[in-house]
Amino acid sequence: MKKFHSINLKSQDSDVTTTTEIVKQNIYTPLLVVALIITSFLLGMFITKVQLQSDTKALAATAPTQNVAGAQAGAPAGIPPIVQVDNGHFPIKGTTGAKVQIVAFEDMRCPFCKQFFDNTESQLIKEYVDSGKATFAFRQYEFLGPASLVAGNAIECANDQNKFWEMHDYLYKNQPSETDTSMYTSDNLSQIAGTLGMDATQFKGCMDNKTDDKKMQDDIAAGQKAGVSGTPTFYINGKQLVGAQPLSAIETVVNQELSK
Repeated sequence: MKKFHSINLKSQDSDVTTTTEIVKQNIYTPLLVVALIITSFLLGMFITKVQLQSDTKALAATAPTQNVAGAQAGAPAGIPPIVQVDNGHFPIKGTTGAKVQIVAFEDMRCPFCKQFFDNTESQLIKEYVDSGKATFAFRQYEFLGPASLVAGNAIECANDQNKFWEMHDYLYKNQPSETDTSMYTSDNLSQIAGTLGMDATQFKGCMDNKTDDKKMQDDIAAGQKAGVSGTPTFYINGKQLVGAQPLSAIETVVNQELSK
């Protein structure tokens, strides 16, 4: 007596499925599906590549050549252009006629300008300006909101009373955080002007009437024309140097100019 159930195989009867055929179907069907998926993926990549190559050729054929010609005619790559920037209307530090002119565009509320003032400016003045090798000029580039414009007007009004550098130094030494604008009001700055030896009433009238606002705006326009996009930005005999640079970085450019 048989102890297991057997499957009768009929080799000539197509309606009967053998165990061997079932195994083959179970193996080959998933493989065919995977093969179809891979083939579709590769075909898609090939079509995309052909389209990209076609688009690239079309862009190359229609791209304007004016910019390329302009780049070839301009200064060599990596060499910044020399920008003609004058000293502006504030009193300069140093001897007129010095070989190197340093012009700084700054915002009185700029924390990086304060960083330059605290860490570098005094050393630069001592080593190069006081020795007669360079001059140092300040120009306005107030762009950090309404409080910056108030601060800019304050140094203009101080300049009217021959106290520009005194107000300049005070505002940097006492600069609050960028989010704190409480100091920058006509009343507060007029009191500060009085402590610096100015006529506070005259100063407040200048502030309230924005007497020198055009001078500040002219400085800002000059900075934009020169290519200033942030502060501080320096021009050393027309060579642009951006950011609160350490003395060594400024010295490198100044010494290059002195060696000419």
